[in-house]
Amino acid sequence: MAGMAAGLVSLLPRGSFAASVGDDGLHEEPWFRETFKDLREDLGEANAEGKRLALMIEQRGCIYCKKMHEEVYSDPEIAKYIEDNFFVVQLNLHGDDTATDFDGEEMAQSDLMRKWGILFTPTVLFMPEEVPEDRTAQQSAVAMMPGAFGKHTTRNMLTWVKEKRYEIENGEDFQRYHARKFKEWQDKQGN
Repeated sequence: MAGMAAGLVSLLPRGSFAASVGDDGLHEEPWFRETFKDLREDLGEANAEGKRLALMIEQRGCIYCKKMHEEVYSDPEIAKYIEDNFFVVQLNLHGDDTATDFDGEEMAQSDLMRKWGILFTPTVLFMPEEVPEDRTAQQSAVAMMPGAFGKHTTRNMLTWVKEKRYEIENGEDFQRYHARKFKEWQDKQGN
């Protein structure tokens, strides 16, 4: 029976992956961190591990979240890069569970998303290592990835944040960095 199941799996198209979904309707990843959603505490834990805090905002039934989990985050190279370099906390656009923003305000996640002006999912906010006490996550994010992107864009965004390229004085903004990295990749492919 196991051999038959393995044979059936081998017939699936490459990149086809049924992402795991929890009881709350949100996708699950082994690199998501279960926390009390106190963002200042989460930032402290991320820093202690030498990782960057990333807030991944999703919602039940989000077709673009599904695309990211099935086509991008399922890529072993991308999944490993996230696991090695990021402390990822998932938040629910319409969630009733509470979260505490960096400014100390605790509220339902849905109210927090309105406070931050988050309208679409998925949205990922990448946080700096330090956030002033009077600032929100949205005000402090060093980068925001709004929507579903392909593997190259996602990989480049993760690398751009990890390497702190946003700090480089008169350096490459993300779009120029991504265009350069994508061209390098194309050249390696012989395109």
